[in-house]
Amino acid sequence: MPHPAPPSLADQIEDLLPQTQCTKCGYNGCRPYADAIAAGSADINQCPPGGAQGIVRLAGLLGKKVIPLNPVNGLERPRSVAYIDESLCIGCTLCIQACPVDAIIGAAKQMHTVISDLCTGCDLCIAPCPVDCIVMYPVSGDATGWDAWSQMDADDARARHDFRTLRLRREAEANDARLAAKAVAKMQEVTQEVPVTPDEQAEKERKRAIIAAAMERARAKAAASAAAQTETPVPNAPKKDA
Repeated sequence: MPHPAPPSLADQIEDLLPQTQCTKCGYNGCRPYADAIAAGSADINQCPPGGAQGIVRLAGLLGKKVIPLNPVNGLERPRSVAYIDESLCIGCTLCIQACPVDAIIGAAKQMHTVISDLCTGCDLCIAPCPVDCIVMYPVSGDATGWDAWSQMDADDARARHDFRTLRLRREAEANDARLAAKAVAKMQEVTQEVPVTPDEQAEKERKRAIIAAAMERARAKAAASAAAQTETPVPNAPKKDA
């Protein structure tokens, strides 16, 4: 039996991150941040949820000096969970789309609610809400960092985030495949048209050109998506704590 490949440095770094997926580090999630640290393009002090203890953990792995949390990325605070004022919620689903761990349930034009046990406190649902019906409530008392968060919490959050990422990818691929099939059928329909006048011929060619352009855009999008999955994500601008 072949032995499994040993974990990469990025894998080991990711294992030490809290998996809140809050993006306060300046990257689009914990894994991109781990990749950046491993590549030497990010420092170990950019994770407010991990706090001082998180920096110690990363410094121990990498043999680096323990340094203070970078205030550009935010402050170490007690853990909070999101709460939706159901009397104000309009069911827009924007918070559901923003939640990186599927901790919000609801449907379009229906009231939404947060499953508190699943919320990582990332606060990414706050900004998209058009009616300001979401607030963050501290739930860990004075405890911050890894005193307010456990490895089991982190592992569960990563599993939910990975499952959500896979689900969204599959949904996007299924939608792209549906649109591609629709475009092919439409192209066949237009191709079978028998124009009688020059104007009808011109209209037929116009339709063919539009459909062909749409199909080419779809192919380019699929190629770019495939390439992006093999590249290190580009970091976002660092975000401060709300």
